[in-house]
Amino acid sequence: MRQLLVFGERDDAEEVAETLGEWFPELGEPRVVRETLAGEDDAEDAQWLVVVEGVDESRLSKVDELVERYDGWRESG
Repeated sequence: MRQLLVFGERDDAEEVAETLGEWFPELGEPRVVRETLAGEDDAEDAQWLVVVEGVDESRLSKVDELVERYDGWRESG
């Protein structure tokens, strides 16, 4: 299942993606993408997403702990 990890800062998203790539090399390198919210006038309000594919349920708590350290959150997608 695809997981979307959401952050306010690009640096946080990139660091989390790098860490997840080290923890779970079998999943490949997570993608970091910028998501602008519909109707947003200010590009500064864009969120940064780390897209992770294939993390099993037993590992999600570890992912959640990492995401929380960077003031982000996880959404299943």
